[in-house]
Amino acid sequence: MQPSIKTTLALAVGLAFGAAATAADLVIATVNNGHMIEMQKLTPHFEKANPGIKVKWVTLEEGVLRQRVTTDIATKGGQFDVMTIGMYETPIWGKKGWLNELKMDAAYDVDDLLPAMRNGLSLDGKLYAAPFYGESSMLMYRKDLADKAGIKFAERPTWTEVRDAAAKMHDPKAGVYGICLRGKPGWGDNMAFLTTMVNSFGGQWFDMSWKPQLESKPWKDAVTFYVDLLKKYGPPGSSANSFNEILALYNEGKCGMWVDATIAASFITDPKQSKVADKVAFAQGPKMVTEKGANWLWAWALAVPAGTKNAAEAQKFIAWATSKDYVNLVAKEKGWAAVPTGTRKSTYANAEFMKAAVFAAAEKKAIDAANPNDSTLPKSPYVGVQFAAIPEFQAIGVAVGQQMSSALAGKATVDQALKAAQTAADREMKKGGYYK
Repeated sequence: MQPSIKTTLALAVGLAFGAAATAADLVIATVNNGHMIEMQKLTPHFEKANPGIKVKWVTLEEGVLRQRVTTDIATKGGQFDVMTIGMYETPIWGKKGWLNELKMDAAYDVDDLLPAMRNGLSLDGKLYAAPFYGESSMLMYRKDLADKAGIKFAERPTWTEVRDAAAKMHDPKAGVYGICLRGKPGWGDNMAFLTTMVNSFGGQWFDMSWKPQLESKPWKDAVTFYVDLLKKYGPPGSSANSFNEILALYNEGKCGMWVDATIAASFITDPKQSKVADKVAFAQGPKMVTEKGANWLWAWALAVPAGTKNAAEAQKFIAWATSKDYVNLVAKEKGWAAVPTGTRKSTYANAEFMKAAVFAAAEKKAIDAANPNDSTLPKSPYVGVQFAAIPEFQAIGVAVGQQMSSALAGKATVDQALKAAQTAADREMKKGGYYK
């Protein structure tokens, strides 16, 4: 009996390996944003066209996603075949050899990608991540409330005008807060927003000697203004709010204004999600001392970690999810107003899209206005609008974000929070060898 059991086992093992060789399970890590959720719903179209590939999703909140993918790629864990990353990680990880270069065919039409997106996801002219959607930031406001209060916004208002408008719109008894802004700690959460605000007040993260500038006058002015604004005219518990939390508040009609990612516009103008879909208007990100760096620039993009065993299949999925055909598929299934935006010239050249997406012109203007190579009034040594593209920034941004959230929650004064933030940033930069 022994040989036949062995033979049977060997055969079973052989069959199992054979099955594994012909089919690939793609594990994709992504963020829990609306467009990504839609991509998951449409994935059966991809699986049908590629019967040998099965897609498995790991969907995480933004801060957790960043932790998980960073740990996985730095330790060569190999958990994921496709990662959702952004403009911060892509050039840094590409340089370290952690990402596969994406080599797209002619039908994909790399030249159709918006230059701001393509450049931000490339290194030495090679594409290391493909943009699933791109965004800048802008002011979104309730036109009905503005009209009622006699407020007319300039195309790019000042922060003083925004504060005055928040005071007029603020009516907590009626369940409306003058303004909603991010307060949840994280370099891509509260600090993405706050950095653009600091930029507009004439500040920067580091001077030309790489010394952190967190106790400088622009930082003090901007953070004091921000804390004061939200304390007076923001919703309670702002220190726990980021994009998804405020999106829910806005769709319920509870925010007079919101400065955040342009991508929000497609959700707050969608009558299926938003109670105020027909009452929304747009302006550019507010300025103060300068317009420089008042609009951020970001892409949520798909990349292939160098450690994957399914590189060809992973690239195939990315090519599908970031293609013109995918944009058309979403338009067919959900309508033109629901397509992922901020990535392709052809989307903005489409008359149906421009007609359906009332926010499209303001969004495109914001994306075009953002310049990661010149985002601060004083000269800066780093690339990036709402982040500094150096490996140390992730740890610095998280530490500073926690301090800013504490100041907003009233657990520390602005001066105390900035002092602690400066100390943390200084420590990281010394550790990184930028200065002694």
